[in-house]
Amino acid sequence: MKTAQRDAYRYKPVKFFALAYLFTWIFWVPAIFASENVGVMLMAVGLIAPAVVSTLFVLLSKSDALKRDLKNKLIGFYKVKWANVFLAVLAFAGIVVCAILLSLLFGQSLDQFSWTEDFSFTGVGVGSALLTILLASIIEEVGWKGYCEDSIGEYMNWFWESMIFGALWSLWHLPLIFIPGTYQAGLMVNPLYVVNFFVSGIPLGFIITWVYLVSDRSILACMIFHLFVNFMQEKIAMTPETKCVETIVVTVAAAIIVIANKDMFFETRHVGRLLAALTDQES
Repeated sequence: MKTAQRDAYRYKPVKFFALAYLFTWIFWVPAIFASENVGVMLMAVGLIAPAVVSTLFVLLSKSDALKRDLKNKLIGFYKVKWANVFLAVLAFAGIVVCAILLSLLFGQSLDQFSWTEDFSFTGVGVGSALLTILLASIIEEVGWKGYCEDSIGEYMNWFWESMIFGALWSLWHLPLIFIPGTYQAGLMVNPLYVVNFFVSGIPLGFIITWVYLVSDRSILACMIFHLFVNFMQEKIAMTPETKCVETIVVTVAAAIIVIANKDMFFETRHVGRLLAALTDQES
């Protein structure tokens, strides 16, 4: 009975997002007005906020099942379905290729099939830029997959979870469009590019959820995919116009994934008993 009481836990998605936004934006908003060096430090601190909030939610939960689940997601490398991770990476590479080819219809160039010389964000060297992309991919996924996605999925099927998470994840980046030197700030030359950035996070949310679920909710699998997406978005010489086309292709790919995995996205067997279902699997 005592064990069951310790494992009984009610996820708190609204509280999580409120705190994750708060402790990110209180650093990112001042970075808008800070000097470049100070701004970089403020952005770094804000970046880790969701991971810190997520980890504290788990550690302070008094739920043995929730703590055990986070541990399994972080270090359970055996859970990763490497073939599925490779398929996801290959699929995104295909999305980039299709987007570039389709962009030719709108007057874009084949020269996009090349590497960019620099990264889109300024203030750091190439080595530091690569490290930034790596750390962003790792830290973000600890926050989003450590607690966030499950906290939404506890109350609905994974289709609506993906929709809500994708929208909230995109909106989380909002202050970055006002911080000089960021990738998002570079989109401000055209409102369409800004809108496209925020819209693109929604279909991408479906793909990331798929990567998460097919690897038995492995955070490592999501880190690898997130890193690849960030690298491709930075180093493939796609124009902003082509990235708008890319969003359409990502949406089509997400729709195909949902249709091919209808039971995964629309089943409700886990709703209200996500941790209990995980405990059942272990026993």
